[in-house]
Parts: sequence; C-alpha cells; structure tokens
Amino acid sequence: MNQRDIRELMEAVQKGKVSCEQAVERLKNLPFEDLGFAKIDHHRALRQGYPEVIFASGKTPAQVAEIVRGMLRAKSSHNILITRANAKAFAAVQRLSRAAKFHQLSGAITIQRANKPGGKGLILVVTAGTSDIPVAEEALVTAEMMGNRAEAIYDVGVAGLHRLLAHREKLVEARVIIVAAGMEGALPSVVAGLVSVPVIAVPTSVGYGASFSGMAALLAMLNSCASNISVVNIDNGFGAACVASCINHL
Repeated sequence: MNQRDIRELMEAVQKGKVSCEQAVERLKNLPFEDLGFAKIDHHRALRQGYPEVIFASGKTPAQVAEIVRGMLRAKSSHNILITRANAKAFAAVQRLSRAAKFHQLSGAITIQRANKPGGKGLILVVTAGTSDIPVAEEALVTAEMMGNRAEAIYDVGVAGLHRLLAHREKLVEARVIIVAAGMEGALPSVVAGLVSVPVIAVPTSVGYGASFSGMAALLAMLNSCASNISVVNIDNGFGAACVASCINHL
C-alpha cells in the first residue's frame, strides 16, 4: 500500500463511499502480514516508494503463490515483481492472476497494475555481451515495474567499441545507466567516461576460469578510474535497478 492508496481510502471514508469497518478491514494487516513462513511488508511502498519484491529462489511454488495471494488481497495499486523464479512458480502464480507474465530470460514474474511511469528520465541498460543479457533483463524488468521508462542496448563490449559509439546519442539521453559485464569487466569504465550521469556497474559471472565467476569483473569495477560509477553485487541486476529507480525518482 502506497501513499496514493491510503489517501484514496481516507477520501472514500470521508465521502461515505467506504465504511469505517471496511477501511479497518483494508488496513488491519498493516504494517505486515504474518503467513508463518513469511511476513509480507505491506508498508514498504509507503516507506521506500516501491513495494516488497519476492525473491523466489529457495521458495516452493506454493510459498511464492501464497505471498502473491496476500499482496493481491491487500488491494493495493502497485505492481508485483518476483525475481529468480522458474516455470513451476509461474504456473502457481498464473492460477491467481491472468495478468501474470513470465520473463524467461531473467526468470522474473510480473503482475502489472500501475501503467504510468513516474521516473523523471530514461534508465538505460547496457551489456558487454549477449551472455550478460539475463542479468540485464532482470534490471530492465525491475526498472519498468518500479515505474521507470527503461531501454536496453546489448552486446556493445570493449572488443568492438565502435558498436558502443554507434549509440552515443542514447547514452547521452539517459538519466541513469546500468552496465552489465563479465570477463574483465571493463565496459562500465568506458561508458562512465562518455557521460555525465551515474553509472551503476553490474559484474556478471560470465567468463572463463580466471574470471572466478565474476570476481575479476567485480574487482575491476571497484577499481575503476571513472568517478561516476557505483558497483553492485555479482549478477545483481535487481539491486542495480533499485538504485537506478531511486535516482530517477529524485
């Protein structure tokens, strides 16, 4: 439940369209709802501007579905996002909402209920290679579900910088840029040197043995000489999009 939901509920009570008893029923599970195996934080959108996101990895399809059921029951207007899910979890969620959509590349499940973007500009998601796209797709879907206009440019790594420079106008247009790269992790530094906006670097676990499953890219990004870079954890497209969304809504 966000500020708009609460304001609309209070106005409905004031106008007599909703009784006090009905309002109490809507609010009784705030600030959180205890399901036993999980506690749904219904107040998170009110505090942080975006609702709780369900991390499906390690949860059974039934558990994921029950959390979604609780969110739908709250009758809020916010979008519902589930990350790192599989087809079985999607099947369970789809039985609850026909609006559920499975983004197979990223493993995200979305239920879109708020359509109008509220961010101030463009969040651009860039990858070094095609193998980085699953992480980038998680960032792209997350940014869109958090109310941002988001676009992607894929496979423009340092092995062929002319590919990146062909998108110079789009890079300059963006308000925040997310760059996902594995291997040696050089692309975020290059992008950051071309723009005056924040660049959020996402190291991916793509690469051969000495890349150490993304550790080489992570260290390279942390040691970047570009001063407008921040770095999130390995393969954490979701976290990058959250930070980008906060910046884009300032």
